[in-house]
Amino acid sequence: MRPANIITAWADILAGFAVSGYVLLPLSHSPLLPLPWLLISTTGLYGGGIVLNDVFDAELDAKERPERPIPSGRASLGGATLLGLLLLGVGIVAACQVSLVSGVVAFGIAVAAVIYDAVGKHHPVFGPLNMGMCRGGNLLLGVSIIPTAMTDYFYLALIPITYIAAITVISRGEVHGSKNGTGIIALSLLAIVLTSLLGLGLLKNYNILTALPFVVLLSVRVLLPFIKAVRESSPECIRAAVKAGVLSLIVLDSTIAAGFAGLSYGLVVLCLLPVSIMLARLFAVT
Repeated sequence: MRPANIITAWADILAGFAVSGYVLLPLSHSPLLPLPWLLISTTGLYGGGIVLNDVFDAELDAKERPERPIPSGRASLGGATLLGLLLLGVGIVAACQVSLVSGVVAFGIAVAAVIYDAVGKHHPVFGPLNMGMCRGGNLLLGVSIIPTAMTDYFYLALIPITYIAAITVISRGEVHGSKNGTGIIALSLLAIVLTSLLGLGLLKNYNILTALPFVVLLSVRVLLPFIKAVRESSPECIRAAVKAGVLSLIVLDSTIAAGFAGLSYGLVVLCLLPVSIMLARLFAVT
C-alpha cells in the first residue's frame, strides 16, 4: 500500500480544501466532518491503486524485483487482488458521504488508476499522463468539498498532472537505468511546474509572497536529485530522484495551500513531510 505515499495523497486533499476556500469559512458554517471522509477516500484510492499495480506487475517483478511482496511469497496474488478492489471500493463509498460530486471524482480516480496499472504504464506518452490524471483528480477531490469551486479551479489539476508526469518519465530507468533524453524531458516538466506555481500569483486570491518559500524548498528538493539522475542515469540515482519527487508532492501541495489559505495552513500541510519521510524508511516508496 506504500504508507509513505498515502501521506502525500492526504496532502492533495488538504491542498484542495485550501483551493476551494472551505478552510477560510467560519467553523460554524464549515464543519470538518467532510475532511475525514475524503482522507479515508484518498487512502483507499491510492492504496488500492498501488496494490493492484503490484498485482498486474507480479510476473515482471518475479524477474526484475523478486523482493516485492507477491513474488517473494509474502502476499498471495488472490489476496492482493481482493485487497486492492476492496480499498478502491472504500475510497469511492467514503467520497460519496461528502457529496455526489466527490463520489464521481473518486470513481474517476479509481478507473484511471486501474487503467494505468493494466495498460497505461506501458505507453510512453499516455502512461505519464494517465498517472498524472490520478494525482490531478486527487487534488480536485479535495476541491469538491465545494462543488462550485470545481468549475472555477479545475485547471489547477494540470500542475500535479505535469509534476507526476515528470516523475513517471524518469522512473522508467529504475531497473535498467535511463537515457539522458528522458531525464531532460523530466527536468523540462519540472520547470513547467515551478513556473506554473509562480504564475498562480496572477490570481487575486493567491498570495505568491506567502507561497514563494515553499516554491524554493520544492525546487531544492526535486531539482538536485533529478539533475544527478540525468548526469549519471544509474538505477540508484533514478530511484533516489523518484523517491524525492514522490515525497516532495507534500511540498507541492503545501505551496498551493499556503498561497490560497495562508502561511499557517501551508505549514500544517508541510508537517506531513517528516511523517512521510519516516514511513519511507520502513516501507518502499518506488
